[in-house]
Amino acid sequence: MALLGIFGGKPSASDAAVEAAALRSDRFRQEREGDWIRLEDIVQRMETGRTRRLSDGDVLALPVLYRTVASSLSVARETSLDAATLGYLETLVQRAWFQVYGPRVTLWGWLRRFFGGEWSRSVRALWPEVLASLALMVAGAVVGWLLVAGDQDWYFSLVPSDFMDVRVPGASREVLRSTLFDGSKQDGLTVFATFLFSHNAGIAIMCFALGFAFGVPPLLLLIQNTATLGAMLWLFHSQGLTYEFVGWLSIHGTTELLAILLSGAAGLHVGRSMAFPGQRSLLEAAAEAGQRAAVVMAGVVLMLICAGLLEGLGRQLIEVTPVRYAIGYGMLAFWLVYLFAFRRAPQGSDGA
Repeated sequence: MALLGIFGGKPSASDAAVEAAALRSDRFRQEREGDWIRLEDIVQRMETGRTRRLSDGDVLALPVLYRTVASSLSVARETSLDAATLGYLETLVQRAWFQVYGPRVTLWGWLRRFFGGEWSRSVRALWPEVLASLALMVAGAVVGWLLVAGDQDWYFSLVPSDFMDVRVPGASREVLRSTLFDGSKQDGLTVFATFLFSHNAGIAIMCFALGFAFGVPPLLLLIQNTATLGAMLWLFHSQGLTYEFVGWLSIHGTTELLAILLSGAAGLHVGRSMAFPGQRSLLEAAAEAGQRAAVVMAGVVLMLICAGLLEGLGRQLIEVTPVRYAIGYGMLAFWLVYLFAFRRAPQGSDGA
């Protein structure tokens, strides 16, 4: 019987199965091919930037055609149609999904929307957490100052060892002052500046990342970080270098500390929404808060980059204290005006 199938005799069962499958695949394609071709034409025009040339009927038909072709793909998989048909349908469904459900904004459109008000609106929406973070940071600095003023041993507990080269209790005024000036001649100062930036950037990221734990870790991180600042303020104040130290810190610190404040507020916002979801489910509250906080953190990353440039260049090259103040508080004024005074109305849609 097998030889008959080979040399033109009665077809074998396997040959009959192949012919039946091919016939079924052809019939399946003929019945639905019109919808596939129309969907492919619409998707191709959208992919090539000719969306405005689509008729109203094509726009209205797009989601319907997408569901129809997706259903065809499901049936094709269940009935094990030929690989070519399956591959074609899978590719078409993927392309159509992106046009129906994919992002409608280009990178330029997103940047325009982000800087055009989305970031500032998101920050203003967190104003209770921003005020709470500010209060915590001020309290942390005051506590750090008072602890070290009462017992200098606290300085070694509050200030990381990487911060302590010659900046320790008992150092003379000349030694401490030398750490604030002649930066271009001191490799150690550059290393310290780099570590300080990395440390503060890490604090900012951790404040946000740990916000899911009902906001408790951000509270502790904000207090701990500014307690370090308070301890160092006390050290330089004890030698009459408060004005110089604050100027040295301000050139980048206003931007960096504001970034930490906003990241702490973002973490607190997520934690508060999870602890008090209201009428929403826990997942809904966390998702909504997380989206808003993520926009804030995108801006925080930008601020940290700016702070890094100011720290790596400005603070090392500019050694006139009034100029340091002017740059530092000029940057602070710029951020505050943009974040809290910028009131551009939301756009209905942005560049596709």
